[in-house]
Amino acid sequence: MTGRASGTAVPGGRQHALMVLLSVVLSGCTTVGPDYVVPTVEMPTAFVGAIGTGAQDAAGETWWRGYKDKTLDDLVTRALAANTDLAQARSRIAAVEAALRATGINRQLDGTLTAQSTRAGGDDVSAATTDTATLTGSYVLDLFGGIRRGQERALAERDAVIFDAAATRLAVISSLVGRYIDARYHQEALALTRATISSRERTLELVREQARAGMVSEIDVVRAQSDLASARADLPVFQEGFERNVFALATLLAEPAGPLMRQLQAGVPQPRPRGGTATGVPADLLRNRPDIRAEERRLAAAVAAVGVAEAELYPSLTLSGSVAERDGSTWSFGPSLTLPVLNRGRLSASRDQAVANAQAAELVWRGVVLDATEDVQVAASAYRTNRHRMDRLADAVVSSERLVELSRETFAQGETTLIDLLDAERSYTAARLSLAEATRQTATTWAELQVAIGRGAKEPS
Repeated sequence: MTGRASGTAVPGGRQHALMVLLSVVLSGCTTVGPDYVVPTVEMPTAFVGAIGTGAQDAAGETWWRGYKDKTLDDLVTRALAANTDLAQARSRIAAVEAALRATGINRQLDGTLTAQSTRAGGDDVSAATTDTATLTGSYVLDLFGGIRRGQERALAERDAVIFDAAATRLAVISSLVGRYIDARYHQEALALTRATISSRERTLELVREQARAGMVSEIDVVRAQSDLASARADLPVFQEGFERNVFALATLLAEPAGPLMRQLQAGVPQPRPRGGTATGVPADLLRNRPDIRAEERRLAAAVAAVGVAEAELYPSLTLSGSVAERDGSTWSFGPSLTLPVLNRGRLSASRDQAVANAQAAELVWRGVVLDATEDVQVAASAYRTNRHRMDRLADAVVSSERLVELSRETFAQGETTLIDLLDAERSYTAARLSLAEATRQTATTWAELQVAIGRGAKEPS
């Protein structure tokens, strides 16, 4: 049902009734739908087995500097500047900011100016020019707050995309650090394997000398050759692992792999965390984890959407008018009232759907909070376990190295068998590779702990 007053004929009684309705409605403007309140969630007072201090504002920390590795610091800086996922995230932010500008007053106002100049004539008609101009405009009164709720929704959606970008930033840093740790592990494994090859070459030469002296049989020579060949066979595996991780790093950096390969070719010690392990308390996650904050903003948007859908069930009022210029001026102006009548069933269903979506959004948010708490506790436990294992394996390497030295000496003197010597060498090789793997896992789980806490998600100001 609509009504309109204009500069042309409108029955006086009807026009008066519309103006009375307008004044009544304007005096009672309201905002329908629920007002958003950040929900509360029960959280433990501390993480199990973790140090509950030092994470109140963790999002701004550059945790990767805790490895004290200048090459890694440089790679992270380059990735944050050039990574394509981050560039896409920035484009999405620009898009939602543009959408936000289309809300509020820009959503209420509409209008166009049309101008035309026409020259016409004929055989018996003199040519003449006709100029016309028409200006139309309309203003939607936000009687029940639907437009305000729409702006709330757009603002919350904008914030959610910003926090999504922060989560992408953290994911890029995490991926780059993990690939760098893996690349350095494979380099360490290559160096250890080359050292093993040199050791087994010396052992083979010693066995051959004893074979020439008749002290050992040919089978011992073959056994030593087999162990040497086995060590040499491991080299391509570790080389492939190093190259694969460098290629992944190049993708994260959006750079060619060749120069990066040359930069990383010179091996350096494996990264070891030298930063702290403070986790803060679970409540800090609500502030630091970008995925939690993104879902909280999506929940706010879903609640605002309920108000938008609710407002559709109420009358809407639009003030519109036009001015036309063509051989004189004409104008029109008046309110237009729209009442949902036959479509109320559909609009009610839309409102109910929005309510259900808001309820689902809250459950998603609560689930992300629970998952985040689990992430921190799992990462903290894994880091403690791997750190302890790394320390014990370092002791095992020292003992195994001494065992190889003693076994080689006693074998040269004929006091032990070749099998004893080869077993000692295998144990030493296995211990060193296990230590390298434990070092990698320690560095990796420390990074996972920092990401789980939400460290590094915010760009430095």
